[in-house]
Amino acid sequence: MIFGRSERAKAPVEPVTLKILVAGGFGVGKTTLVGAVSEIRPLRTEELLTEAGRPVDDTSGVEGKHTTTVAMDFGRITLREDLVLYLFGTPGQERFWFMWDELSEGALGAVVLADTRRLEDCFAAIDYFERRSIPFLVGVNCFEGAVRHPVESVRQALDLDDDVPLLLTDARDRESVKEVLVRLVQHAMEYAADRREAVVR
Repeated sequence: MIFGRSERAKAPVEPVTLKILVAGGFGVGKTTLVGAVSEIRPLRTEELLTEAGRPVDDTSGVEGKHTTTVAMDFGRITLREDLVLYLFGTPGQERFWFMWDELSEGALGAVVLADTRRLEDCFAAIDYFERRSIPFLVGVNCFEGAVRHPVESVRQALDLDDDVPLLLTDARDRESVKEVLVRLVQHAMEYAADRREAVVR
């Protein structure tokens, strides 16, 4: 029996999987962001903050924070039938930065979360991705009670290149985070295309 085109079973689509990093300072909302969009139960490696760590971990501005990521957060989101993102949240404290090289291996790009109350905390992440030519965007996490600054003012304070996207976001809101991830994938694809064109020239 010969089936018509409409009657044939659709072949399953093999999705493209991409690795995305979520970086930024301590307590900026990385774990929250991964949890907000992950369609699987996120893997978290959080431990309670201890008195021994107080001299090392600067909790000013995040005094209510009682746990910290010590390895990574991991989640997954399907943006389209053929596109799956694996999200890796990096630890924010300087003493865990040695893990970043391993986590960034094979990453398409990164979201750098920023808190305008402690903007300097994301400088290290921005420097890291700039030095390694890993495309990234900055997502300003709009915390309740925080002063809203114009996007251009934040861009100038971070000394970002014009081609680095900067978006306002809410790390607790699934749709807001999805918008950031979609924009990052677009930016990373444009970045890769520009580099290929530069090589051809």
